[in-house]
Amino acid sequence: MLHGREAEQAEIDRLLADRTGVMILRGEAGIGKTALLEYAASAAHGRVLRVSGVESEAELPFAALHLLLRPMLDRIAALPDQQADALMSALGLGRAAPGDRFLVRLATLSLLTELAADRPLVCLVDDAQWLDQESADALLFTARRLHAEPIALIFAARDDGTSFPAPGQPELWLTGLDRRPAASLLAERAGGLPLAVRELIVDEAQGNPLALLELPRTLTAEQRAGAIGPPVFSLGGAEPVSGRVLAGFRAAILELPAATRSCLLVAALDDSGDIDTLNRALHGMGVSLTDFAPAERAGLVGVTPTGVAFRHPLVRTATRLAADVAQRVAAHHALAGATDEDRRAWHLAAVATGPDEGVAGELEKAAIRAARRSGQAAASAGYERAARLSADPPAAARRWAAAAAAALDAGLRRRAEELTRRACPAADPAVAAELARVRATLAFEAGRPLEAIRLFLDGVEALAPVDPEAVLPMASMASVYIWSSTPHPDQLGLARRIADLTPLVEGPLSVLKEFSKDVVHLLEGDDTAVFGMPYSRLGHQAALPFELRAIRTYLGFVHGRQRMMLEDANGLVAECRQAGRVGRLPQAILLQAVAQILNGRHRAARAGVSEGLQIAADNDQPYWDNYLIGISAWLAAVAGAEEECRRLMAQACAAETWMTGATWATYAAIMLDLGAARYTSVLERMDERMSGPGRHAFIWRYAYPDYVEAAVRVGTPERARDAIERFATWACATGQPWALAVLERCRALMTGDDAAYERALALHREADHPFEQARTELLYGEWLRRHQRRAEARIRLNAAMEAFVRLGAAPWSARAEAELRATGVSPSPRDHGRDPLATLTPQELHVVRLAAGGASNREIGAQLFLSPRTVAYHLYKAFPKLGITSRAELARFVMT
Repeated sequence: MLHGREAEQAEIDRLLADRTGVMILRGEAGIGKTALLEYAASAAHGRVLRVSGVESEAELPFAALHLLLRPMLDRIAALPDQQADALMSALGLGRAAPGDRFLVRLATLSLLTELAADRPLVCLVDDAQWLDQESADALLFTARRLHAEPIALIFAARDDGTSFPAPGQPELWLTGLDRRPAASLLAERAGGLPLAVRELIVDEAQGNPLALLELPRTLTAEQRAGAIGPPVFSLGGAEPVSGRVLAGFRAAILELPAATRSCLLVAALDDSGDIDTLNRALHGMGVSLTDFAPAERAGLVGVTPTGVAFRHPLVRTATRLAADVAQRVAAHHALAGATDEDRRAWHLAAVATGPDEGVAGELEKAAIRAARRSGQAAASAGYERAARLSADPPAAARRWAAAAAAALDAGLRRRAEELTRRACPAADPAVAAELARVRATLAFEAGRPLEAIRLFLDGVEALAPVDPEAVLPMASMASVYIWSSTPHPDQLGLARRIADLTPLVEGPLSVLKEFSKDVVHLLEGDDTAVFGMPYSRLGHQAALPFELRAIRTYLGFVHGRQRMMLEDANGLVAECRQAGRVGRLPQAILLQAVAQILNGRHRAARAGVSEGLQIAADNDQPYWDNYLIGISAWLAAVAGAEEECRRLMAQACAAETWMTGATWATYAAIMLDLGAARYTSVLERMDERMSGPGRHAFIWRYAYPDYVEAAVRVGTPERARDAIERFATWACATGQPWALAVLERCRALMTGDDAAYERALALHREADHPFEQARTELLYGEWLRRHQRRAEARIRLNAAMEAFVRLGAAPWSARAEAELRATGVSPSPRDHGRDPLATLTPQELHVVRLAAGGASNREIGAQLFLSPRTVAYHLYKAFPKLGITSRAELARFVMT
């Protein structure tokens, strides 16, 4: 029976009844979190998995996750191969191979979903503040992605202000028991004490249930009989209740036989969950499992065939405090000789009193193994401890740099910054370059791109004389950073320095030197620089490093090659999904979304951007998050979702040092104004932007036709001459049919020549850009209506309206409908009704698109990083919106 926790039990009951959800119990030590987890276990209807974080295991990657999943590891084979391999490697059960943190997290979600397929699953995690970082990340990832799965996750964590951060997850804060239930609990467990003594204990415990249970054990026989006074208790003094309880546990441990204390100490320092390891270590100390008996009788631990369970985490802490340094050293040495190589390294490090290159080398090897299993947080801790124990300064510098890099890969940015500050200047150019890379990445993501570029260049200068090809990724990223930052007095000078320092090498990478020079020309104001930027000369996609393939794909945007860009971007996304390179996926999805926009595939772009934003948030990638938000704002503008668009624009523009997201947000504002016929605003925004921050962005080549349309609409076509000349130069240089079609449309707007409209439509038929073609149809239809050619106008306007409806471009479809009415036609609801696809959420649309292509739920889940059950849930929600009952009916929807 739990006293005074009826409200908390009701919350747990609701969670278990819903069968899916998350709860985080927070409170001080002994406040009753574990008791509520016990209640949840007893009330659960289904399978229960449990694990407790252990302070001594916090540096071992996936230690807690291994213990949680251990009863069900035989089910890993049911996962997709990449996920299964990643999880097996992370848990140390398969071949150690480089993996992706996201893929391991996804495999965790998939395995838990697999376990919940036949009956509900409840996962209980105690002392979550002591989980290793990798396990915590995997479980919180699962918590964020629960939709329809019958999985409930309940975490219990200390309330110390920093433990187990889980933003966005529901929390239940536990406070002390009220006096009446506190007195009832004490009477139930220590009813033989005099009432006056119990009253003092209730006062002293301050509602802490553990204190209510343990403080009576600290009383002498005289005190239990009533000989008790104020000095015995702190009565609100400086010592916290948990400290009194801890002291009581320590006193009880010190009363045990020496052999029992040795057993407790070994268990407190290990708790790997492996009874064989424990037995070997105990044997090394000259004791055995039977020596636990006095501690078990004292109620401090429980011994089972699978291991030793401490009655409370404070017992474990008290055990360590009750041992002197010699006893701790002996226990660590015993465990080092009995456990696996990773734990051996940490046990040896725990007793090292000074520099020890041998132990440092063991830790470095453990860090390398952790990194191979995607345990970057553990790898960072291993490298850091190895650096502290290094007797060799160059080795120490290398390990500090590796610790910082691993922390960065783990998303621990503050930790990475601290480690780079501790790292001493390195004589090794490769180490100096690595530190520069980490510092540059940290600076860029903190919104300091110019500082990041300078740091990259420091790394390039250090390493280029030794290994020119190795510095090319840093040099290319410096070029991207300088282009994507907002204008600054040092911007052009830094761009020139990048070009000067970029090595010229043979092979496909040789074009990086040319690319860096073209960025300089572009920043100098030479619009023609884009024409010389390498594209086809970059070679076949598969032969290039990812960074260069991403640049090649983006250059498809620069050159207006929408089809080739889409092919390249689709290839990047497919490869990232197949290889589990999820850290690269937001960038690949972004490129794909731009290509889809360029090809008039707005719905597909919306679905992709939604996924990219979620992955960027999961991976803590603020730059790509900002960039994707800007693109999302543009899509919202075209859809006519003004409130959503303005919210996204504000988010994108909040990052003042990054040009890309803000530029797309500005273009979103232009499209929003254009769709709402606010033409003067369009001209003002573009005039301001073309002379302000972001004027060198490639995207403005696509906006020139919008400027032309707005200028004609307000009756000042002369304002558009410069814009149409710039667009004509670019369109003719690219030679792309869709761009030439838009150019003819612009000329038709300027001259009123219907032959130009006809030429534009003929060119559109050679391309595949439904949005731009529909805009041409609309403008031509309006021109035909004004010239009293109503029959011809209806054909054009109806085609435009249907295309805009399919694209979800509401302002444009409404405009086409209004023009149709002006011709004397009243479109029927069937003609202009809301497209059912517009009712789907981005995730539902993504799932539906893949299902329409014939993919199974399992295949869709593997691509979108969802469980098959979640895929089925999205289809279940989508089918009624689409007015269908089976997958076969999906084929009739055009997935643009």
